[in-house]
Amino acid sequence: MMVKSLILLSGGLDSLVSLGLEKEELNIELALTFDYGQKSVNKEIQASKNICDFYKINHKIIKLDWLKNITTTSLVSEDDIPVNEISKNSAKSVWVPNRNGLFLNIAASFADSYNYDYILIGANKEEAENFPDNTKEFIDNINKAFEFSTLKKPKVVAPLINYTKNDIVMLACEQNIPLDMVMSCYQAQDGHCGICESCTRLKHALEYNHAQDLIEKIFYKK
Repeated sequence: MMVKSLILLSGGLDSLVSLGLEKEELNIELALTFDYGQKSVNKEIQASKNICDFYKINHKIIKLDWLKNITTTSLVSEDDIPVNEISKNSAKSVWVPNRNGLFLNIAASFADSYNYDYILIGANKEEAENFPDNTKEFIDNINKAFEFSTLKKPKVVAPLINYTKNDIVMLACEQNIPLDMVMSCYQAQDGHCGICESCTRLKHALEYNHAQDLIEKIFYKK
């Protein structure tokens, strides 16, 4: 019997590459994009929609208005988002309480209701250094929880869990995943700012892989 899966899709590097790598093997049919009042929400939704159109999968936007009201993260507040910095301090500034735990539990409800076997998430080795909800331990333990909290018992899969951003971009280039569709920026303005933590990680990875053409397309396209 063929399996079917859903994915958490922000439109950023990790979720796009996870989708591209596993679309066929895990039969990904649905992407969930979350609106919790983040500054970049409109461009995340548009990028995710474009990606879903490209891969011919269904797309659903989940609004979580209340989440904005219980966090002081710079992703939703009037505070400035840290720029030109990748550190524990910058990570703390953009931390949203239990975000991946919340998103995965919502996805598990969809899986339980619509019989999805797998839930994909773009958790990775690099972000696990500062974000505990990106670690292998987190993935392993939420899978244990779903053994008790669901009837379907969907399995959370993180295909990039052992990869850094450099590795992820390399994989994407090797597999012809359309990185020019990515939207990784934390800021509200159009396009990529090029200097927030997420943009900085992406740009460094592209530079490491000598992907100058993609740097031009992603950061400097008009």
